[in-house]
Amino acid sequence: MERSKGALCLKLFLKFLKIGAFTFGGGYAMIPLIRREIALREGWIEDKDILDILAVSESTPGPIAVNTATFVGYRVAGPLGAACATVGVVLPSFVIIFALSFVLRQFEDFPAVRYAFWGIRVAVVALVLSALVSMAKECPWNIVSYLLAAGAFVLVGLLGANSIVVLIACALIGLAASKLKI
Repeated sequence: MERSKGALCLKLFLKFLKIGAFTFGGGYAMIPLIRREIALREGWIEDKDILDILAVSESTPGPIAVNTATFVGYRVAGPLGAACATVGVVLPSFVIIFALSFVLRQFEDFPAVRYAFWGIRVAVVALVLSALVSMAKECPWNIVSYLLAAGAFVLVGLLGANSIVVLIACALIGLAASKLKI
């Protein structure tokens, strides 16, 4: 392996290690950090491609953070880059959960711990809303987009419909609308 590819893979690993270590709330909360670190700071992918990468990551089985890291790593440095980015994004969660599993039960009744988790939940909501706003700016908006967004929200958020079925239906409707140029 040439030196520059090894350095690139190490950088991918460290970037996704940072993203995985400092983001609570899963893949959607990571979107703003992935955008800033990977697209804006490093320029490894175009900012406009973030939405496409997320669409692919959501459509494939597995956690969105892992799928996104794998996809970006592969695009930047091939299979080794995919492996490095994936391990980087997963490692912090694994280590934290492993360590917390030993002590959390002993401290879960302390008010400070309960308040800390409440604060983390609030921060996660803010990060997810930030991801929504940044994705909405990149999405082409027309009547079909508005109807799909509203319908998906009502079906999944309010009526509890299966999100996978709604995702597939929205994809099919979006494909049909693009073919019909609606």
